[in-house]
Amino acid sequence: MSQPRYVHYNPPNAHASPPVNTTTIAPQDTTKQPPPHVQQPQQTQQHQQPQSNNGANAGTSVPLIATGDWTKDLVHLAKTAELKKHALTLQLHTAHILSAHATLEQKNKAIQDVREQKNKLESERNKLINSLREINEDRDKADLMEVSLSKECTDLRQKISDLTDGEYTIAKQDVDRLRQELGQPPLPSLQSTLDDKSSQYLNDRRLNGNESISSANNSKRGPGDLLQMDAPPAKRPRGRPKGSRNKGKDPTATIAA
Repeated sequence: MSQPRYVHYNPPNAHASPPVNTTTIAPQDTTKQPPPHVQQPQQTQQHQQPQSNNGANAGTSVPLIATGDWTKDLVHLAKTAELKKHALTLQLHTAHILSAHATLEQKNKAIQDVREQKNKLESERNKLINSLREINEDRDKADLMEVSLSKECTDLRQKISDLTDGEYTIAKQDVDRLRQELGQPPLPSLQSTLDDKSSQYLNDRRLNGNESISSANNSKRGPGDLLQMDAPPAKRPRGRPKGSRNKGKDPTATIAA
């Protein structure tokens, strides 16, 4: 006995009618709030989509073009870096210039000090040159005076020699002869007369020197000191000078002298 077969029946207009999409709207739950991370799947989907696009662009080797504010920011960063570089260079040069100016001021001050010292030395040099010129002039005058005095001394010596060897000798012989006839002693020699004159001159000079020294000391002291001083006056040497006795008695001695 055969089993029965069930055949599904399709109406004739079933293929012609389009399928009907039925959508249902579920009622919104107002009692619960949605969690804050509900939107994350969408964001991840949005991020994944550009990444997929970038991967596609990288696969196709499409160049990237900077547009908008990104280009301006890049240019600004480049200019800022260049500005910092030039600013550092400018600061370095400024420091070098300031240091050079300080050194220049020190050098100028040193030059001024050297010039002042040079002027002082030049003034001293001029004074010394003038003094040396005056000294040379005085020396030349002294040389001329020495020559003149030497010539006068030579002339006087020659004159003395001529008189001693000539007229003086004749006159002395006549005087000695006449004195001998009159029973008087002869006159002293010329050398003894000169020695007496020299000793008398030195004695007078010594006395005058002592008097001048005492007067100078008195001028330095006050009037009260002069009253208190009780110094004895300078004593003259005792006795007569050599040959003074003969000069006093014999009038011919003065003539011979």
